[in-house]
Amino acid sequence: MKIHITSKAEFETENLINKFFARAGFDLADIDPDVEAQYLLAGESVVSTKSSVPKLIFGPGVFEFLKDLPGVEIEDLTPVHEIRLRPNLHNSSHNEDIYLTDQLAILKISKDYEIAATANYHLKDFPMAIYFKKLNMFVLNISNSENLRSDRLARFTKVWLSETLEKKQQTPLKVGLLAYGAIGHEHNRAVSNVGGFELVAVCDSNPARIEVAKSLAGSIEGYEDANQLLDSEIDLVVISTPPNSHFTWAKQALEKNKHVVLEKPMALTVSECDELIKVAEEKNKTLVVYQNRRWDPDFLTIRKILDEDKIGEVFHAEIFVGGYGHPCNYWHSDEAVSGGAIFDWGSHFLDQALSLFGKEIKFVTANEHKVNWLDVTNSDHARITLTYQNGLEVEFIHSDLAAALKPKYYLLGTKGAIVGEWREEKVVARNEIGTLSEDRFAPADSPASIKLFDKNGSVTWVKPEQALAFQFHRELEDWIFQGIPMTVNAESSRNVVAVMQAAARSAAAGGLPVSPLL
Repeated sequence: MKIHITSKAEFETENLINKFFARAGFDLADIDPDVEAQYLLAGESVVSTKSSVPKLIFGPGVFEFLKDLPGVEIEDLTPVHEIRLRPNLHNSSHNEDIYLTDQLAILKISKDYEIAATANYHLKDFPMAIYFKKLNMFVLNISNSENLRSDRLARFTKVWLSETLEKKQQTPLKVGLLAYGAIGHEHNRAVSNVGGFELVAVCDSNPARIEVAKSLAGSIEGYEDANQLLDSEIDLVVISTPPNSHFTWAKQALEKNKHVVLEKPMALTVSECDELIKVAEEKNKTLVVYQNRRWDPDFLTIRKILDEDKIGEVFHAEIFVGGYGHPCNYWHSDEAVSGGAIFDWGSHFLDQALSLFGKEIKFVTANEHKVNWLDVTNSDHARITLTYQNGLEVEFIHSDLAAALKPKYYLLGTKGAIVGEWREEKVVARNEIGTLSEDRFAPADSPASIKLFDKNGSVTWVKPEQALAFQFHRELEDWIFQGIPMTVNAESSRNVVAVMQAAARSAAAGGLPVSPLL
């Protein structure tokens, strides 16, 4: 959807407006737009109604503008406060509350208006997003430009305009799950709860796992042969097989015109990733990796702190995961299958590092130790350091020999620091004879507690940020149906593989610097 933006705002606000619409997947265009958006400054209320192009009105002048609309009466303006915007869209995935800080115009409107969102004030609902069909005009009852930082508000706006103007009937995509372990169950739950998808088939070599899938999803097809699944009438396949098979199955699926969701890592080499991206582009199909750690509360909290510039420019960062204990006995610990220790947890946390700090990496160094767990082929301890063009150093350590834990996150900036402390969590219950039973979680099973240090030494425990449930799958639905960009894309996951491949080569060479293929 192409949008033309009219604004007399200062440069910083204009930049914020442009980013708002870009995040929602609008194409910014001056010629032949599908929608004209006008950001009204305070006291500005004149909007041209001559053009037949639909208009979207918002900004500090929206209250003055509303006064002149036929069939609209402003009864009052509230003080600035936290507003809970409640969408009312056909797309149920976007009907979660959105929290904003603003004044609320208490509107009384005629039946000529369609209401797409409301806000509650003194236990009554009032319109927040209205459409006036006679003038082909959308009005977003929002005046505070800071609200334009909200990704969820941007997505709501895109879906609202799309549903009203394009009136597309969204037929759910038929989904098949290839391999059904613990992560397959997670995808099953997500697909069952996001309206744009319908789980129709599961494939696993173990019939018992297929039955587990059916117990949650109901009537679905079960296959023990992956080729049968890919030849079926599914639209999208989620591939949760071991990493050394990702490339093979993803390429076959794309060539059969299926959208593809891959577990991490995308593949074990950059060349394989590049080939998959090329096939996806040729077939015009979605290829994306389930980088689920992008929505961990501790990571989201760190991202918000950095976005708000609370610690200044980061020049040193460390990420650690592990403990002292035997690694798992399944394929995760088989280097030929998983890619090795660097690829296992690195697929999660090096992705986080690149997401926070970008890909302008000068070189990668790494070292691995194999001294204790000799029954498996992965290294016992791996250390990777990314040295950026600007001097930033980011270190990631994964260890099964760490009798003493380092903090999960340790970031130093020019104005402060962030530390993510591991949590020791347990479930306490009675066992079958009535005595105490404790189930202790591994540290990595709980998000870290985030502490913010300022330059004067004061320490603040930061409230964790929370993503919506099934956020990845919600974004996948938005991307396929609405063209709204996802947080994760194929290129970013490909770059993670490039860094991990460089790290593996550095470790094999005794820690010599290797430039990643970015």
